[in-house]
Amino acid sequence: MEQNQTTVSRFILIGLSTVPYLKTAYFFLFLAMYIVTVLGNVVIIVVVRIESRLHTPMYFFLSNLSAIDLCFSTTIVPKLLVNTLAQDKSISFLGCAAQMYFHLALGGTECIILAIMAYDRYVAICNPLRYNTIMNKKFCLTMAVGTWSANFLNSINYAFFTFQLPFCKSNQVNHYFCEMPPLFRLSCSDTLLNEISVYISGGLVGLCAFLLTLLSYIQIISTILKIRSTQGRHKAFSTCTSHLIVVSLYYGTIVFMYLRPRHSYSPEKDRAVSILYTVVTPMLNPIIYSIRNKEFKGILKKKLVKKLYL
Repeated sequence: MEQNQTTVSRFILIGLSTVPYLKTAYFFLFLAMYIVTVLGNVVIIVVVRIESRLHTPMYFFLSNLSAIDLCFSTTIVPKLLVNTLAQDKSISFLGCAAQMYFHLALGGTECIILAIMAYDRYVAICNPLRYNTIMNKKFCLTMAVGTWSANFLNSINYAFFTFQLPFCKSNQVNHYFCEMPPLFRLSCSDTLLNEISVYISGGLVGLCAFLLTLLSYIQIISTILKIRSTQGRHKAFSTCTSHLIVVSLYYGTIVFMYLRPRHSYSPEKDRAVSILYTVVTPMLNPIIYSIRNKEFKGILKKKLVKKLYL
C-alpha cells in the first residue's frame, strides 16, 4: 500500500499474540504485571513522601525513579493490553508521536537519575563526613528538575524529526508500540541521518550517565575493599547491590535496542527486549529496592500494622 506522509493518519500496532487462548492469557498476565508496577511504585512514592525519616537524598531519587517507572509503564502497557484483545489495533498519528515522545523522555530521565543515584552512594560511602554538605536539598532538587527538564526538551527533537519522515511503505508498525527503530523501517527515505543522530545524542547522554555510574562504583568498590571488617564491607556493599541490579537490567536492554548496527535489526528480538524495559523492569525496580532495603521494609510494616489497627 503506497502512502505518503500526508495520507498516513493512523498507524497499526500489533498485539501480544494472534492465538485466541494466548491473547487472553497474555492479557491477564500483563494486566497483573501492570497492577504490581502501579502499586509498587505508588507505595514507594507515598511512603517516602509521608515518612520524615525517608526524607534523604537516596529516597528522594528513589521516589523519582518510581515516578519515572510508573509513567513509563503507563505510556505503553494500557494501549498494549487494548491492542491484544481489540480488533482495531490502530493508533493516531499524534498518539503515536506522543507515545514515542514520552517513552524517550522518560527513558532518558531514568538513565540520568540512575547515574545520580550511583553518585549519591559514592558520596555516602567515600565521603561520609561531607555527605550532607554535598548532597544538600538544593543540589538534589536542582539535579532532579534539570534532569527531567533536559530530557523532556531533548526528546522533542527525536519525535519531531522522526515524524517528519515520509511514511510511504506502510502504516503497519511491526512492534507493540511506537518506537524509533520500527518506525524508521516504514519510511521510504534514507533514515541514516536519523539513526546517526540517535547514536550521537542518545549515545552521549547514555555514555556520560554510564561513565558517572562506572566511576562512582570503581571508587565505591575501592573504598569498600579497604574496610577491614567483613561485616563493615558487607553493610557498605549491601546499600549498593539493589542499584547495581537495576542499572544492569536497564543498560543491558537499552544498549541492545538502540546502540547496535542497523543490519542486526530483528523484529522478534526487539519486541522481546522492549517488553523487558517497558513492562518487566518498572515492575521489578520497586520490588528489588523494597526487598533488599531493611529500613524501607521496617517502615512499611509499621505503616501497614498501624492502618490495620486503626
